[in-house]
Amino acid sequence: MSTEMFAKTPMEVAVYQLHNFSISFFSSLLGGDVVSVKLDNSASGASVVAIDNKIEQAMDLVKNHLMYAVREEVEILKEQIKELAEKNNQLERENYLLKNLASPEQLEKFQSRIPTDVQLDNQSMQVNTEHQQLQMCTHSSGSAV
Repeated sequence: MSTEMFAKTPMEVAVYQLHNFSISFFSSLLGGDVVSVKLDNSASGASVVAIDNKIEQAMDLVKNHLMYAVREEVEILKEQIKELAEKNNQLERENYLLKNLASPEQLEKFQSRIPTDVQLDNQSMQVNTEHQQLQMCTHSSGSAV
């Protein structure tokens, strides 16, 4: 850095560095030579406008890249949510079936092994599961099984 850079505000230094970065970045993208632009108080209006345009283009490019990456990640997460929901439904059906097939003695023995805080959670889940199963039965009663 030159000694004149130390006299500038941090904002002026940041703008100077961003201008240099955008020029280098776009020159490399376009395959051309890096254009040296000295930003000082004597810079012409045209070069400032050109630099501002390049900065805007760089910001648009970064924004587009980030939006693409976010959309891609959202699609991956949607797929994972779908898979987890399917797995959850399968496990709930298996749980319901096992509860129906188990004898009262087996259920009592199983419940005695579970800590009390888990039992409370299971009881609230059981109420929700029974409600869902009733809904499933009423919805599927019209279809052939």
